[in-house]
Amino acid sequence: MQTNIIVLAAQRPGTIDPLAIGHDVSHKCLIPIAGEPLIAHVLETLSKHPAVGDICISIEAQAFPDIDVVLAQLDGDTGRIRCVPSTYNLADSVIAALAQMDDGPVIITTADNALLTADAIEAMVQILKGDTDVALALAPKAAVLKAHPDGQRRFYKFSDDQYSNCNLYGLSGHDALTAAEIFRGGGQFAKKAGRIIDSFGLINLLLLRSGWISLPAAMARISKRIGLTITPVVLADGRNAIDVDNDRSYRIVADLLGQTAT
Repeated sequence: MQTNIIVLAAQRPGTIDPLAIGHDVSHKCLIPIAGEPLIAHVLETLSKHPAVGDICISIEAQAFPDIDVVLAQLDGDTGRIRCVPSTYNLADSVIAALAQMDDGPVIITTADNALLTADAIEAMVQILKGDTDVALALAPKAAVLKAHPDGQRRFYKFSDDQYSNCNLYGLSGHDALTAAEIFRGGGQFAKKAGRIIDSFGLINLLLLRSGWISLPAAMARISKRIGLTITPVVLADGRNAIDVDNDRSYRIVADLLGQTAT
């Protein structure tokens, strides 16, 4: 069974990303970087992986024509790639995209994840073949800093190491949809203690913030709390944790993409 993909490319309702404004495009995913629109780098990596099935781009319907232009310029078979209308929050956008796919494992990533590697996809595909409900990709701090010393400034501290989120998530199938509720209401989840307490419990929150618990132990506690098995996938390539968030990270990703091309 192949693994389907959801690429989150929509903007927060009522906002236009500063990078999009600076590059005179409607969406951040369309800004040019290393000779191609940002989302093109993500789609090319995904579409070339043999384990990937359908690819759904979750974006506002008015942006569909712009995405069609991007698809027309991609190499290879783009017949498996299609747009689905996004909604007002991440959870419902994921659910709307899943409704357009056959049941089975799904990987969720973002359109600004231009340094996504084939090895990262493969690691997620393999873990979703096991007993896990939810997979979460992370990169150790040393690996991220090795990729670029200023590539990422936010790390989550555990007793075994510090990690950065790679904007790469996996669901074993539609039965794991309840995990999407964690993201309801949009981003910045990690900064909103009330939502973490509701989902993970106060004790788990304190342990996570204290750094007194290892990454595997933390995921085991959270799994027990929400009734889903969450498995961390630690990626050795720190590039996977560096996405395009602002002018600084745009320059870093452009530089790393240039190095890859050469």
